[in-house]
Amino acid sequence: QVQLVESGGGLVQAGGSLRLSCAVSGRYVMGWFRQAPGKEREAVAAIGLQSDNRTYADSVKGRFTISRDYANKMVYLQMGSLKPEDTAVYYCAEARRYAATVVVQEYAHWGQGTQVTVSS
Repeated sequence: QVQLVESGGGLVQAGGSLRLSCAVSGRYVMGWFRQAPGKEREAVAAIGLQSDNRTYADSVKGRFTISRDYANKMVYLQMGSLKPEDTAVYYCAEARRYAATVVVQEYAHWGQGTQVTVSS
């Protein structure tokens, strides 16, 4: 089994910043996803085995940054210029791939999720 643990969620005002962290188990493609009430889970960002291989959803480009730290087995999602529509439960996940992917079906192992709430 793969164990993933997210942290860093919370309540923030619109325009603010927040950093999410995910403790990972090994060398995998990693993705951040989010799910709002009544909506399907959607990809936010992904990072490949090479740290400069990154992809983002159009809705967060220029505002969010995904990164990883192999030495500490951590993946991060730095979120800035937050908007109320960013409110969701955020999940990190692992995929057996080499390049970053935003295809949710390619991710097999998921964390428990962390709540991000952005107020007006």
